[in-house]
Amino acid sequence: MSGHSKWSTIKHKKGAADAKRGKLFSKLSRAIIIAAKEGGGDPTGNLALQNAIIKAKSYSMPKDNIERAIARGAGTDADATNYETIVYEGYGPGGVAVIVDALTDNKNRTASDVRHAFDKYGGNLGTTGSVAYQFERRGQIIVNGPADEDELMLAAADAGADDVVNDGDTFQVLCSIDAFGTVRDAIEAAGFSIEAAELTMVPKVTVDVTEESVAKKLMKLMDVLEDNDDVQEVFANFDIPEEILEAVAG
Repeated sequence: MSGHSKWSTIKHKKGAADAKRGKLFSKLSRAIIIAAKEGGGDPTGNLALQNAIIKAKSYSMPKDNIERAIARGAGTDADATNYETIVYEGYGPGGVAVIVDALTDNKNRTASDVRHAFDKYGGNLGTTGSVAYQFERRGQIIVNGPADEDELMLAAADAGADDVVNDGDTFQVLCSIDAFGTVRDAIEAAGFSIEAAELTMVPKVTVDVTEESVAKKLMKLMDVLEDNDDVQEVFANFDIPEEILEAVAG
C-alpha cells in the first residue's frame, strides 16, 4: 500500500463518512474561507479558491454552504472568522515522513494537539522544512471504478495529466497544479465518475512499513490527526503491504 495511493483512498472513504455528520463540510468551509480571504471572493481570479471549491463539490458539499463560506472569507458576512494556515512537519513511527496542514483560529491549541498526537504514537514533531523536501505538490483526481483505463488515460493525457495510477477499486490521476482544473473538467466531460479532486502532496520516495506493531501505531496517528477539527490534510510517505494493513484493520 503506497503512501500516495492507498492512503488517499482510505482518506476519501473516511471523508465520505465524515461528510454524513457534517465534519468534513466544516473543514472544506474553512479552506474556502481562507482562500477567499487571501485572494478575494471571485474564483475566476483566485486559483486557490477555485481549487477549494472543486474539492468541496467533489464531496457533494451543498452550493449554499460553499457560497456562505466564500462570503465569510471575502468579508461580506459579519460572522467572518480569522483563520490562519499552519503547516506541521515530523516523523511518525518507522521513520515515516508526515506533513499536517491546519487551518485554525487558535495556534496554541492546534500546536498542542498535533504535538501530543505525535508523542503519543511514537512520532516526533520536527521543524519547518524537516520533511517537506520529500514531497511535491500535485493535483490529484480520484476516479471511481470500474472504468476503461485506456480511455481514462487518453482523456487525462490530452488535458495535461502526468500519470494515471490503477489502485484496484479506483484510479488516481496526477497532474501539475496549473493543469488541475483543466484535467478535472476533461475527465468529467469524458463521462467518468469523479470521487474526489484536490491538491495533494505526493511523496518522492516511500518508507516500507512491514511490522504490524509499527503499522498499527502509524495508522492510529493518521486517524487522530485526521479527526482533529483544525487539521485539513495529513500527508505521509509510508508503504504498507496489503496483508499488514488488513491485519491492522482487523
